[in-house]
Amino acid sequence: MTTPSASVEIYCLKCRAKTASQDIEAVTMKNGRPATRAVCVECGTKKFRIGVLP
Repeated sequence: MTTPSASVEIYCLKCRAKTASQDIEAVTMKNGRPATRAVCVECGTKKFRIGVLP
């Protein structure tokens, strides 16, 4: 499930701040917990957050 136009702020470890995200994707981890994977708009780093974003 990719949401191309949604702008969600997830903490970026490289920028050290909450930044906008693109290519947001809901994934399931090995243990069955939901997670969110995205790409930072500013630096292009992959971001990961445990839990589904609203």
